[in-house]
Amino acid sequence: MSEEIKKYDKKGNCVYYKGSNGSEYWMEYDENNNLIHYKNSIGFEQWYKYDENDKRIKITQQEFKQIERRKLYLNNKKISRFELMDI
Repeated sequence: MSEEIKKYDKKGNCVYYKGSNGSEYWMEYDENNNLIHYKNSIGFEQWYKYDENDKRIKITQQEFKQIERRKLYLNNKKISRFELMDI
């Protein structure tokens, strides 16, 4: 008999789940606890952003990377031009 395994981040969001059938899921959340990245053990992966009404919108991995780079730039963190260019 297998057990389910769940792991949570500091904000109480489930970031990992392993079902009793062996399937696994990984999740990432933004600063507002919105799901922004989902991946499972059979190879499905999805990225999300949210509009001004908190409606979830599916986006591509490339769009997700652009959003993350923009956040780094706007937060005035020191990053190299290569990180901005995704090299």
